Order: sequence, then C-alpha cells, then structure tokens
Amino acid sequence: MATALVLICSVAAQCQTIPRIWHAVDVRRIWPMVAAGIVGVPLGVSLLAHVDPGTFRLAIGVFLIVFSGVMLIGGGRVSIAYDGCLADIAVGLGGGVLGGLAGLSGPLPTMWATLRGWGKDQRRGVFQTFNLVILAVALVVLAVRGMVTREVLWLAVFALPGTFCGAWLGHRLYRRLSDQRFQQLVLGLLGVSGVTLIWPTLFAG
Repeated sequence: MATALVLICSVAAQCQTIPRIWHAVDVRRIWPMVAAGIVGVPLGVSLLAHVDPGTFRLAIGVFLIVFSGVMLIGGGRVSIAYDGCLADIAVGLGGGVLGGLAGLSGPLPTMWATLRGWGKDQRRGVFQTFNLVILAVALVVLAVRGMVTREVLWLAVFALPGTFCGAWLGHRLYRRLSDQRFQQLVLGLLGVSGVTLIWPTLFAG
C-alpha cells in the first residue's frame, strides 16, 4: 500500500511540473538510463514480497546520509568526467529496481547527476524525466498485479492536494536558486530522506 501510494503521488507531481523543464531534457543523454530503469521495475516489484522492510529502509537510509554528508562536507566539488553509457545503464537499472520496490527511483539518478557536475537544469531534466517514466511504469505494473486497491485510491484522494501544493511551491523555489544552492538543497533533502527512512527502524517501539 505504501509503495502504491508513493507512486500515485509521485507520478502526479511529476506530471504537474515536467512541462516547465522540457527545454532541459536531452533524450540522447537520458534514454540509456530510462531503458535500463524500465527493465529494473518488474524486478523491484517482484522483490516486494521477499525484502525485509526494516533492513531495506536502514540500508538505503544510511547510504543516502553518508553520500549527502560527504558531498556537503566536500563542498560538492567531487565530479566525474565520463562519456560512456555503461554507468548510466547501471544507475538506471538500480533506480528502476528501487522504483518498483519502494517508489524510490529518484536517489540514484540524483546522486549520479550530482557526481557528473551538471547544472541544475541538466540535473533536473535527467532525474525528473527518469522519475516520471519509471514511476509510471511501476504504477502500471502494480495495478496489473492488483496491488492498487480501492483503499490506496481513497488514501490518494486525501494525499494528492498536498502533493500538488508541494510541487507548486517547489517549482517556485527552484526558479530562485543558483546552481550551488540547488545542489546544496538537493543534498540536504537526500540526507533528510535518509533520516526519515532509518528513523522507524532505529526507534520503533
């Protein structure tokens, strides 16, 4: 239920804001990552019944906290000069698996775009396009498997107004940010996401 609800809200938010970033979408740059991600989605969905949620949250949460912490401490100066597509494919496959498993398709492409040292429009063009395609595919796969229940749809009705409001506010903030401030904000949000993932596991009960 949690995965299905996250997917519905995420796809809705991406559809709301993607038209404003079309100018930065480079199909030649994104297609290997997206193609690999689509392959990874059904793998992630298949893992839903076999992965311990607590262990999964802890592992991904620690990974996000460590990455964002290292990049923030280093001033975001780490960058990778890379012109091939094998790493893009690997990142896309991993993002697809995480998208199908937990609706978390975004962190890996976001981290990879940060390491590549792209500007904020280039980064957003990559990870927002990737997220929209992968999460939409994951939502379709869950629906076909009967995992988008009536209860999930009712929860989405209550969650979507906040989703749309948050996406609108986020876009307004995005326009005011420099490349450096955007990178710092993205890294900070990755770290916060990591904390929210590990919190229930570490402090349950």
